[in-house]
Amino acid sequence: MSPTHLDRWAEAFAGRRVLVLSGAGCSTPSGIPDYRGPTGRLRRRRPMTFDTFRGSEAARRRYWARAVVGWPRFAAARANPAHLALADLEARGVVTGIVTQNVDGLHGDAGSRNVVELHGSLHAVVCLGCGRRHRRSDVQSWMLAANPTWEPTWAAAAPDGDAHLPDDRIDTFVVAPCPTCGGILKPDVVFFGEAVPRPRVERVRAWVDACEALWVVGSSLAVFSGYRFVRRAAERGIPVGIVNVGPTRGDDLATLRTHADVAAFLPALARRLSPA
Repeated sequence: MSPTHLDRWAEAFAGRRVLVLSGAGCSTPSGIPDYRGPTGRLRRRRPMTFDTFRGSEAARRRYWARAVVGWPRFAAARANPAHLALADLEARGVVTGIVTQNVDGLHGDAGSRNVVELHGSLHAVVCLGCGRRHRRSDVQSWMLAANPTWEPTWAAAAPDGDAHLPDDRIDTFVVAPCPTCGGILKPDVVFFGEAVPRPRVERVRAWVDACEALWVVGSSLAVFSGYRFVRRAAERGIPVGIVNVGPTRGDDLATLRTHADVAAFLPALARRLSPA
């Protein structure tokens, strides 16, 4: 990151009402790993798909066993300077809203008010049977009660709030059902292969149509659910700024493109920008 980059961003976006699209790179400084490294390639273990989760008891056992071990570390993550800088810019009227592809709730923890969690939140769990929503912290207690000999230990963290465990530990895990109807409990997030709810998409589309600039921070835009909004902004002819470590799918649509750690870049940029 150089003063020249900051000067260009400050000049391009001064006086504009900015919408932000954030990705995993916004939360990696908080200790939450992402699915893709700097090369943009998926890490070795494939993420869970909705069809697999719904149709396979073994897959649900594997998911929840790992999730129970990984949850304490995920829940302990705290907002970093990138989240705090965006919250400050929102409070000052520069940023109009944040559309995040992350499921960690850290933008809200930082104080941002206008946030759409495009892919949902791991802090909530929904029953696929009755539709009731539960707090993830409550589900943690139910899962531990169903496995009295289970001893959650720190393990290598994974992107979706879980951890890597050996198969012999997974095979003995008992998945607690919904206490209301006995149905299947699923984290209230959009799994791979699952559609983002239409009202959520329409709300973001309206935000894109109303803003005067779009920033992409910490996202490779590999998933279409976020990339489509960058395309829409570019079609409107408004400036698009992208800051990320590594290439992104939207680089050719960017007005400004900076390779930088967002936790360093955004606080520095915030100091240079005034309200719209």
